[in-house]
Amino acid sequence: MRENPDIRRTLPAGAKVHHWTAPDGWHLRAFAWPAETATPRGSILFQGGRGDIFEKYLEAFHHWHEQGWTITSFDWRGQGGSGRLTSRANCGDIDSFDSFIADLRAFYAEWEAATPGPHVVMGHSMGGHLILRGLVEGAIRPDAAVIVAPMLGVKSALGPFAERAARILGGVGDPTRPAWKSNEKPYTTETRANLLTHDRDRYSDEIFWQQHNPEIVTGPPSWRWLIQAFKSMRELAGNPRLRKMPVPVLALVAKADGLVDARAALKIVPRLPDARIVSFGKESAHEILREGDKVRNRAIGEIDLFLAARAQRR
Repeated sequence: MRENPDIRRTLPAGAKVHHWTAPDGWHLRAFAWPAETATPRGSILFQGGRGDIFEKYLEAFHHWHEQGWTITSFDWRGQGGSGRLTSRANCGDIDSFDSFIADLRAFYAEWEAATPGPHVVMGHSMGGHLILRGLVEGAIRPDAAVIVAPMLGVKSALGPFAERAARILGGVGDPTRPAWKSNEKPYTTETRANLLTHDRDRYSDEIFWQQHNPEIVTGPPSWRWLIQAFKSMRELAGNPRLRKMPVPVLALVAKADGLVDARAALKIVPRLPDARIVSFGKESAHEILREGDKVRNRAIGEIDLFLAARAQRR
């Protein structure tokens, strides 16, 4: 199944891009595409990763919308079209991952009340981490969840000392300064494109949207973001409530992922009481849903099967 590239670079006629106001007054850019059927299949809230924009996932959104799902997404605070928390150009910063969870909790509550069920949440990379954390902490309680290449650990040359090194380096000077200059990963010869996907056409979709609207471009993370990410991942991995979280979860994991540590997901997800893991080998980089057709079609197919079997009203 190879989608028309036009749908990846054009906002759907029935969709609305707007700004949602968080309880503290912060404006988050959001996407809403109601189902166009008298009997909607349900509603999906899809959340991207660090530096992501919802436009990158229009191809997947089209697929689910054609099946009758209402599709919703928002850019995380401090990135994409949801403003910046530092004056340093496009640096992605956050004071605490608790702020992400607070936004998710408030947005989800309004979204769940306003959209048809069953309700499904999906998250890629950092979004996968935050969705799982939101589930474990009870901030959200959907009928089913999908996490794609979840950021439950990160690849680092420093291994177990990475968090300590981030705290030391981030504590010298302004912690909101960029942690590195460019690329998705410091000290690597891999290009950003190779780290994300083997499909050059799909990779170029992101460049198209950035050129179309330069304000949504998010560059490297801040040291503070990095420190808070390590803290949040460590605390989630050690949370005893993982074993009691009742929502069924499908996890798609790329074992050759060069950004997140797939081993962390393969260790943590089995602790959930109702979870299934689908893994990919060297054929997939980090962005599984934006990979070549063979990988993407398998991933979409697995998600569809999971939704048919598990996304029912509770």
